[in-house]
Amino acid sequence: MLRKLFTAALVLAAVGIAAFWALTRPQGLSRVQQASLVEGDAAAGETIFWAGGCGSCHADKGAKGDDKKRLGGGHRLDTPAGIFVTPNISPDPVTGIGNWSLEAFANAMWNGVSPRGSHYYPAFPYASYARMSGGDVSNLFAFLRTLEPVMRENEPHELALPFKLRRGIGLWKRLFLDPAPVKTGLQGEGDIERGRYLAEGPGHCGECHTPRTLFGFGGMDEGHWLGGGPAPEGDGKIPNITSGEGGIGGWSAAEIASYLETGFTPDFDSVGGAMVSVQDNMTHLSKEDRAAIAAYLKAVPAVDIIR
Repeated sequence: MLRKLFTAALVLAAVGIAAFWALTRPQGLSRVQQASLVEGDAAAGETIFWAGGCGSCHADKGAKGDDKKRLGGGHRLDTPAGIFVTPNISPDPVTGIGNWSLEAFANAMWNGVSPRGSHYYPAFPYASYARMSGGDVSNLFAFLRTLEPVMRENEPHELALPFKLRRGIGLWKRLFLDPAPVKTGLQGEGDIERGRYLAEGPGHCGECHTPRTLFGFGGMDEGHWLGGGPAPEGDGKIPNITSGEGGIGGWSAAEIASYLETGFTPDFDSVGGAMVSVQDNMTHLSKEDRAAIAAYLKAVPAVDIIR
């Protein structure tokens, strides 16, 4: 009897391990994703570079202007899960992504999978980049290939168990990786659709301005979309950028667009903290794109700040 129970337990364990392994398998590009890739336009890709804030994480800390195009990585992001170190995404063929194909780049952006077939941690905001079009992923890749190669070896993340076990990220993706738009049917003035695409996709505004589920380690809590929450790094709060309590409901769309361009609030306070780099990125977008983001923020349903 004991032998039968032991055998049954082994069988169940084997089945469980096999199921876990299957469910967490890193995914390659789908046929639809593959078909959407095109020959990239580097000039159009520069817009996506600035909208996506690539230099804010992958260039030297505090870099401005063209220095943000030196993408050697090395930022240390101190989070509750441990320290993530941003990688070199310059076109250096040895330490960067100079030898990557467009398909490998797209699989990283959309599916969070490395060229070696392992999961990337969602500290890399592919849950937002998954909403990008094939054209813009192709354009961004074309632009990155025009930048100066930076020779800098990547450093490992400093994570404790269970976070250092990447395979489990496959379950996280099954729960939270969804390329569908977050907010649909929004009403208001201006180019809300363009603003939604920029804010929910390459701009990944929700990654910081939306609280997380599962004790801060899950996906974005879409019921409190852009309502603010705990800072991803260290102490403090990320502000509510909806028109709810504690938000920016008193700002007009023109004032939001002006803030993105100049860094000054309607009452002449100035941008601070991590938003300094983000606002600097926004100055490189067109007036029309900043206005579209502002239109989207005015249309997003109000969320009262989480205390």
